[in-house]
This record gives sequence, C-alpha cells and structure tokens, in this order.
Amino acid sequence: MATAPAWDSDRPKEECGVVGLCVPGQDVARLAFFSLFALQHRGQESAGIAVGDGHQVHMHQNMGLVSQVFDEDSLRSLPGSVAIGHTRYSTAGASVLRNAQPIFCTSTVGDVAVAHNGNLVNAYALRKEMEEEGERFDSTADSELIARLFVNALPRGPFEAVREVMRRTVGTYSVCVLTPKCVVGFRDPNGVRPLVFGTLSDGWMMASETCAFWPVGGTPVREVEPGEAVLLDADGLQSEKIVPGEPERLCLFETIYFARPDSVMHGTTLYSARERMGEALAREHPVDADIVVPVPDSGIPAAHGFSRESKIRFHEVMMKSRYIHRTFIQPDQRMREMGVRMKLAPLQNEIEGMRIVLVDDSIVRATTTGQIVKLMRESGASEVHVRITAPPIQWPCFYGIDMASRDELAAAKMTIEEIRVHIGADSLGYLSIEGATSAVGPQSDRYCLACFSGKYPIPIPDSIRRDPFADDPDVVGQMATLEVQQGSLFQD
Repeated sequence: MATAPAWDSDRPKEECGVVGLCVPGQDVARLAFFSLFALQHRGQESAGIAVGDGHQVHMHQNMGLVSQVFDEDSLRSLPGSVAIGHTRYSTAGASVLRNAQPIFCTSTVGDVAVAHNGNLVNAYALRKEMEEEGERFDSTADSELIARLFVNALPRGPFEAVREVMRRTVGTYSVCVLTPKCVVGFRDPNGVRPLVFGTLSDGWMMASETCAFWPVGGTPVREVEPGEAVLLDADGLQSEKIVPGEPERLCLFETIYFARPDSVMHGTTLYSARERMGEALAREHPVDADIVVPVPDSGIPAAHGFSRESKIRFHEVMMKSRYIHRTFIQPDQRMREMGVRMKLAPLQNEIEGMRIVLVDDSIVRATTTGQIVKLMRESGASEVHVRITAPPIQWPCFYGIDMASRDELAAAKMTIEEIRVHIGADSLGYLSIEGATSAVGPQSDRYCLACFSGKYPIPIPDSIRRDPFADDPDVVGQMATLEVQQGSLFQD
C-alpha cells in the first residue's frame, strides 16, 4: 500500500468517496469504476466495488488506488445492474484490508454491502452496547456499526433500516447500501458530508460529488437532503425524509479544499466559489506586490480571484510533480528534510527579485508552508506575502477529516504574527469565516465551521479519540488474531 508521503504531512487528509448506481438490464461495474476514479482525490488507501445481480452480492476490494485495485478481469467478475463503490482514507479504524470498503454483511433477507463517508462520534460506546447485545464485529471501522445496524433492521424494510441507523448513531455519514436488487443512499441529519443523486442513461446514480457523474454521462439532479434516504431499483427512485427538521451543516472545508473544483455544491461550481474566496482575500488583506503565485493545484482558483481583485499579475512559478505521491518507495531521512522540493520545482528566473503573494488553501501545522516560503526566498524572491483562503484552523475535526490533534494545529498554539514569523513570511493573511462562507453562497449558516470556531454542531463526547478502538486491548487483540489468521499483521 502506498502511504501518505512526508511532504504532504501539513495537508488535511481526504475523507472517503462513495458512489451508487442502478441501471436495469445493464452491467454497471465498469460505470462504478469510472465514477469512483473521479473521486480518487477523496482517498487513496483502498478501493472497492460491490455489485448486485438480483440474487446475491459480488464484491472486489483491495488496498491501493482505484487503478491498482481493478483490472479487466476483476470488473468482468462483477455482474449486475446495481452497484456501490468506495475509495477510502481512514479516519476511524486502521488502514488494513479488513477495514477496506464496501463492508459486506449477510442478513435474513440477503447479502448487503455498505460504503460510508464520515465519522461516528459515539462509535466506541455504540460498539460496546452492540457487543453486549450479542453482535460480533470483523473490523475496527465505525462503518461496520452502520452496516450491522442496517442489516439487523432490514427485514422491516430499507427505510426502516435507515431509521434504525439514524436512531442509534451520532456523527456524520453519507452512506450507500447495496442489496442484490437495490441501492439505498442516505445522509446524516445535519448533512455534514456531501451526497448527490441524479439520472444515468435509463437509470439512476448517486455520489459524494457531482464530478463523479461526468465520466459516465450522468446528470446530477439535486443533493440528498440531511436526514433523507433515497432508494434506487428497477422500479425507479423513491425517497423519504427519515429525520425532518435538522439544520444543514455541510463541511465548509469541502468547498475550500476537499471537493474537486469542477464539482457543484449548494448550486455553485466550487472553482468559482474559490475564485470568489481569492477576491475576498484581496479585499481583506491587500498588499503591494509584483505577482500572485498559487501553490499548485489547490491554490490556483483563489490566486486567480486575488489577482483579478488586486490587479496584480497572476503567474505560476512552481511546477508540481503529479506522480510523486503514487510511489511505493518511501523517502529516506535526507529526502524527508528536503520536503516540498520532492513535489514542487521553482522557476527561478521568474521569481528572482519579485515581490510575491503566495496563495494557498490552508495552514495546518505550518511546516509545508514554511518550506514553500523558504523555496521562494532561495529562488530570489525579494518579498513573500502569504494569503490563505481557509480561516485559521484552531480545532480538530471529529466528523471525517484527518486533520491533526489540537496541540499540532499551528493556529491553536500561536498568534497569526507568531505563525508569520514561524513560516518566514513578510506578511500573513487568512480569509475570515464570513468571507469564506459568503463566497460560497448567501446562506452562511448552512455550514459546519467547527475546525475554525470550536462550535461543533454535533456534540463531541469528552473522551473521544481519533480512533476510539486503538487503545482498547480487547479490540486490538481480537483484530490481531483475525489479521494473523488471514496471513497478515494487524497494524495502524
């Protein structure tokens, strides 16, 4: 498995991507593959597809990128007209094959597979409760809790199964569930994680983002509402609001960084939203400079917006290697110390003597940003002014983003001036919360702002850990035995 390289340690890590498809009379595994491929940015640890043929569920999953997990033979082994897919970055449960998704379960009414994006904040307590009820688990992933709750309630019908999941879980989830004959998608009552459905040839599909629709000719219709369940089968589409009345709290970081810029959320293309963030950043933190430089690739739209608003020339002066993160070879210590040089190559002739506005999406630990500022100075920049489209990140995320613990977050430990000194910039400006939310749309109260404000829309237990099972000797012991039996070691 390719692991996250050292030079990306200052980035918030991706969450997960899910897809679901139903095209009566057509094998859809290949469609699921290309839709999942479009969501690769949401997770690179593992990938899987499950397909229903009307009688049973067939599944293929493994560690690695979508293109590494699937080939022609594996896709041909997945016949059926309904499918779900998943690409994973682990935020709960170790990054091992047993935790790869979709998660497979059997029930009295047939096979079930579950793909989940999000994080349950009551996972530890719920698992203990379910174990006391006689449930046994095969993984340490919180997604298995959702799968087993759904399976146990499925004899009462798919919508009742979703109701049971929402009744007993606390946290964030966008979920696609597969039975041999249908796909059920649902979103947590606060809608923190995204999910959208739409049409596909003679059928339907759903996905974490609209960018997954384009490769297969799908057309997005609308977002699944918070607390809503949508069922796709040979008879068409059915939907039901399972938990009404909860306010939507889509993760603002989806709009700033995580989702692909060609995706649409809340009715706006995120590339345009990020351009508006750059414009707002130029108004909030103006500076005299010669060129506006994006940190590729996530800083490009905001840099365009900053340039347009400030009338300072946009200029790309860093070339990004698009393949360095795909290697299985780990860097040695000397290469780790070189940091961003492994990924970014400066155009020194274009930098020398320039006053630079360096635009990026976020600062987490402030290590990578400092390395890029140093790179600009070593390339001859006379001034480096850093502008960031995310407000200062001061609180950890418990809702499905692997960001950092609070004692690792730069803005939780230092003032903005101290961060400026730490990264070696001539000036530092963060976009305000109001500037970020207004750039996405007029309804600024529709977003989760917990990592910026510390105000969590879903209460967080005092005892919660990043991985609530990691320090439980019973769970770790059980998983070690299971992994050794399968011929591999249980490891984080």
